[in-house]
Amino acid sequence: MLARVANNLFWMGRYIERSEHVARYLNVNYFSSLDAPNLKSQDRQFVLRSMLFMVGDPEEDSEKFLKEEDVLYKIGLDPTYSSSIINNIKFARENANSARDLISTELYEAINKFYHFVVNYPKEVFVKNGLHDFTTQVAEMTDILRGKIRGTLLHDATYAIISMGINIERATQITRMINSKYNDALLSQGGENEKFSKSFEWTTLLKCAESYDMMRRFYKKTPTSITTLEFLILNPNCPRSVMNSLNQVNQHVKILNPEKRYNKNSTAFLIGRVRSEYEFKYIEEIDQDIKSFIENILESLVDISDKVDEEFFNY
Repeated sequence: MLARVANNLFWMGRYIERSEHVARYLNVNYFSSLDAPNLKSQDRQFVLRSMLFMVGDPEEDSEKFLKEEDVLYKIGLDPTYSSSIINNIKFARENANSARDLISTELYEAINKFYHFVVNYPKEVFVKNGLHDFTTQVAEMTDILRGKIRGTLLHDATYAIISMGINIERATQITRMINSKYNDALLSQGGENEKFSKSFEWTTLLKCAESYDMMRRFYKKTPTSITTLEFLILNPNCPRSVMNSLNQVNQHVKILNPEKRYNKNSTAFLIGRVRSEYEFKYIEEIDQDIKSFIENILESLVDISDKVDEEFFNY
């Protein structure tokens, strides 16, 4: 496989996963605010700022009034904004086009269908009353794509590269969600008996990650900062957790590099080291300085992505 094609497959996986997480964050954050237990979490300006913060484009001017239609359009359908959902889907399709002979017809047709749904979605409908429909469809279509990847591709190097992209991006987006909701919990605490550890924002975070029901099943109690972070960061059996994603990346890199003993400069060595670091962490340690954890894990994920690029896609 050509290094350029492998790189395109890797980023196809990343863009697919990214579009889903941004769509779910918009959906859950917006509609959960309608029945939030405190005025701060219900405030539309607070919700819009949270959306921009999550996609890495925070509004620095705290006094500026944000227009709902403008924010939703920017993150959803703005072709001039590189992080918009529509651009993520365009980039995924472009990368799929360049690797057409390595992926199944079923997967390619599903990506194409997804692309045409997004680019043809009416802007006026989306910003007025189409947010729920659009984001729900995006999340469902990405589920279909992952099903096509698992169910129609050979589980060989091609599958491993796509899956590495998906899981590195999943860990990145979950961490970005944690960062955004941590920030929201700090901002909303103090009002109407709202305490940081029991903030409504932790429930919203779990729903953004599609992990609320399983977290309640696992802990059998209302979410707190400790239980939410432990579940989404360290629980290896939670499919959305950072630890689970690192385990998946570790498994897939072994297909690309099956050596028993890894060079210290290899991708496999770096992934193993990062994975081991979090495998033996306890949540109280992370809870003492959540901000530092977020910065460190995002930096580690960038390092892993760069190392993958250096070892497998250098052309």
